[in-house]
Amino acid sequence: MYRVAVDVGGTFTDIVLQNEKTGEFFGTKTPSTTHDQSEGLITGIRKICKEQNIDVNDIHSIIHGTTVATNAVLEEKGAKVGLITTAGFEQILHVARSWTPAPVSAWMGFLKPEPLADLIHTAGAKERMTAQGTVHLELDEEDIKEKIKGFYDQGIQSLTISLLNSYANSAHEERIREIAEEINPDIPVSISHDILPEFREYERTLTTVMNSYVRPSMQLYLNNVATKLANEKVESHISIVRSDGGLMSIEAASSRPVHTMLSGPAGGVTASAMIGNQTGYKNIISFDMGGTSTDVSLTYNGVPKVVRETLVGVFPVKSPSLGVVSIGAGGGSIAHVPLTGALRVGPRSAGATPGPACYSKGGTDPTVTDANMVLGYLPASLVGGEMKLDIEASKEAIKPIAEKLGVDVYAAALGIYNIVNENMYGATRVVSVEKGYDPREFSLLALGGAGPLHANAIGDLSGSFPVIIPPTPGVLSALGFLQADIRNEYSKTFIKLLSQLQTEDVVSELTGLGNNCDQWLAGEHVPANQRTTKYEADVRYLRQGHEIPFEIDLNKLKEEGLALIKNRFDEMHQVAFGFKMDTEVEIVNVRAVAIGKVDSPKLPTVKPGDSDASKAIVDDTHEAYFDNAFQKTLIYDRHFLLPNNRITGPAIVTQKDSTTLILPGNVAVVDENLNLLIQREA
Repeated sequence: MYRVAVDVGGTFTDIVLQNEKTGEFFGTKTPSTTHDQSEGLITGIRKICKEQNIDVNDIHSIIHGTTVATNAVLEEKGAKVGLITTAGFEQILHVARSWTPAPVSAWMGFLKPEPLADLIHTAGAKERMTAQGTVHLELDEEDIKEKIKGFYDQGIQSLTISLLNSYANSAHEERIREIAEEINPDIPVSISHDILPEFREYERTLTTVMNSYVRPSMQLYLNNVATKLANEKVESHISIVRSDGGLMSIEAASSRPVHTMLSGPAGGVTASAMIGNQTGYKNIISFDMGGTSTDVSLTYNGVPKVVRETLVGVFPVKSPSLGVVSIGAGGGSIAHVPLTGALRVGPRSAGATPGPACYSKGGTDPTVTDANMVLGYLPASLVGGEMKLDIEASKEAIKPIAEKLGVDVYAAALGIYNIVNENMYGATRVVSVEKGYDPREFSLLALGGAGPLHANAIGDLSGSFPVIIPPTPGVLSALGFLQADIRNEYSKTFIKLLSQLQTEDVVSELTGLGNNCDQWLAGEHVPANQRTTKYEADVRYLRQGHEIPFEIDLNKLKEEGLALIKNRFDEMHQVAFGFKMDTEVEIVNVRAVAIGKVDSPKLPTVKPGDSDASKAIVDDTHEAYFDNAFQKTLIYDRHFLLPNNRITGPAIVTQKDSTTLILPGNVAVVDENLNLLIQREA
């Protein structure tokens, strides 16, 4: 039997098929269908089944990472949302927090975005809960019934209910949901206690509104997927990838799509951690460079970083996700020379349509891919020969840039290549240096269709070696989905000073949340021996405004007491901010994370060869541009490389889903799992 993972990107849809018996996996790509991603998904599944000569009915599991929710926000194409909050707090989304995105300078004005729920579609419920969860004012049901009817008359497509202090007692939220569903059961209702049962009313409200905003789009998309699979007579079980790298059912993704905002990048982070553990390089900075953007993340000691708040556009959404920084730098990023006369690259992209000029689809803008083509860093075709590239079109596209800069077309192309590398290097510093980590203590792992072309250069800039190029970098995010586990979490606001608590108090709260996890995993039909529960706490110093989340070993907590939390928090604070304080420590939230382990076949190892890689050479006459001159650059076919093969740069390694560039002064060695490990030449 087989499993399939599908990752929909801005330019290509990546598909990975894995044989569960042998562990072998096969990847392919197909152009993304931006008007309806489900079409690209079905096309990709058909394509890989045809390429591997298997029947679609041999696939028992489909794992899908999607950008539908993210795109709905970024493109402002979400639903018309109604918001019900506690009377007197109707302006909660407008008041928000006093922040502006960096850089902040006197000459720059920040235009605050319009909230996702308009004020005219916001109503106050006559009710009040105290912070302790007791009823201060009973809900006026007749009043709220009339307000909901008014919303529906105005064409509201999705309803949000977020009441003050509902994290402590959700009774009023649940009752309003019942009333709304009695009035119109077809309009989806999201309540904040289900989405984020934690304090801070703005973040809780914004996250729940975001869920409502993208929910109709996600439901429509998932229905399309289910319909198309049924038409193809595919009866596979479908799982959707969460932002934190776990899996959720279609039903869960339909009701809580806010947890899929970073669904696609999560697969790359998961796969990078897996390969880091496999190769012995457990500290990994991974960068996923596609056609439109680059996603950068950090894995420390084999474990990807999980964050509790992430930006979707400019909105700070509080939802668990793997720590990813995204920038507008991809193979399709367009170069331009503004009035300042300085060359710029991105964030505008040529996308999949029309794409770079060398794709011969009508594109004329100078892109990063065109620069690579002019420099000789790309072969004459991509995707295993399916896509022919036009170098003359690339030169014509870059000529206007060269004329504005007063240089030849090759110097202009090299400038584009160097600038996009600097942009991505800046993103690696955000996830490493700015978080207290030295990038020289990490390896760099490249994925995405364009990542391996730029990996060696970014490794030089950051000092992160070896640079690791996995066997299928272009579809690695999809491969990461195959390693994902079923996941959910339960949290509770629990604001207490450690000095006011006994160890038993914290253990009791965590155990109660852990019981919820076990019940949920049982409901998901996860066998008892494959269930795991992790425990976490969000902790801060007294009077701090922000907390640090970290994992707690429940057994160690019972043995060592609350000193375990204090010492662990001091360590985390020292790493993140460079200091710790001798002051009171406060727990803010406690959390239990349910994990259902999925049987993921290990990647196969390959019998070793020797250092001679000459059998893989497919072109010994090619030249590429380095140090202001063209140099002989051998081209290798990765399909013929064996473990222990050694390649001295400059060299190019081609494969169906990506192209790797090895710079002069560097050497690549193939390991037993067919990863390319690039090091500086001794």
